Amino acid sequence: VQLQASGGGLVQAGGSLRLSCAAPRTIFSTYVDYVMAWHRQAPGKQRELVGSITSTGTVVYADSAKGRFTISRDNSRKMVWLQMNSLREEDTAVYYCNIQGSDSWGKGTQVTVSS
Repeated sequence: VQLQASGGGLVQAGGSLRLSCAAPRTIFSTYVDYVMAWHRQAPGKQRELVGSITSTGTVVYADSAKGRFTISRDNSRKMVWLQMNSLREEDTAVYYCNIQGSDSWGKGTQVTVSS
């Protein structure tokens, strides 16, 4: 199942962006069974985990995201969000959402942070 992230763009360092991810209808009935995750891939680097959220709202963040990023989800709307504050140039990457553990990747959304 491929999930599509949206909401990326160009932002100045120190700014904020909110990424969204809507689940496809094919997983509506089982959505609460899944841990949802955000990943990112910067140019020339491997894809890395940003954080994940369980259906009950337990969140785990990568060290790079702690204190600046917030992951949330709404099971009734089948949505997950990534609020990114205090953005840095090194946050520039393509951001993806997916079901944790899945190797199926949607298109991703580009986030570019300028100095």
